[in-house]
Amino acid sequence: MDEKPFLEVNMLDLKDEQIEELKKFHLSYFDVSQILSSASELKYMGELKKAIGREFANPSADFVKYFGKQVYEGVFNQKVLDQFSVLVRRTISNYINEMISDRLKAAIKESNVVAVPESKPEEEAVIEVEEKPSRNVVTTVEEMEAFYIVKAILRGVVPVERITYRDAQSYFAIFLDDNNRRLVCRFYLSTDCKRIAFVDENKKESRIEIAKLDDIYQYSNEIIAAASKFI
Repeated sequence: MDEKPFLEVNMLDLKDEQIEELKKFHLSYFDVSQILSSASELKYMGELKKAIGREFANPSADFVKYFGKQVYEGVFNQKVLDQFSVLVRRTISNYINEMISDRLKAAIKESNVVAVPESKPEEEAVIEVEEKPSRNVVTTVEEMEAFYIVKAILRGVVPVERITYRDAQSYFAIFLDDNNRRLVCRFYLSTDCKRIAFVDENKKESRIEIAKLDDIYQYSNEIIAAASKFI
């Protein structure tokens, strides 16, 4: 038994990649060879993450020299090393802040969503409108679990990074490429009723009632068919 765990999980702070790894232990996907391969990768990735974190927090001389010599043509003596140690640390901090800022700006620009008027539960027309983001919209644990189930179903069909979601006041929608014209399915998850919905070529929405989230797997073929239209 290896002394170092290959996967550490905080149940109060689950991350997408951790959930994807945990799914491999589900009976439906259990594969010993795949788990062993992932365990080896995760072990080294965990150690690399710690090493990179140490370098980012306190760059070593070799780390500083590696980047410094790419931009400084003079002799890399101790004085230059001390100077670049500060510059490298500041540059890393600025770069990370810029990445976070860019992602936040991109998220704020996401304003095109599809709204569906409440009507008959079986089959409904879909009206496409723009819905401004609302501060009253709260993405629930159930909605995120539904999203991860759809990702698990589609992981062998499309790259998982193409699978995205948007949360509106009346529904939770899953798309490809964060494009509301590439709808895979919608979910209507309330305390008294749970439904999965699909939209056909005539923009008619069919809602199907499900008893629990695991029932989503029963509609894997429909989910794959919906996503395949945009591959």
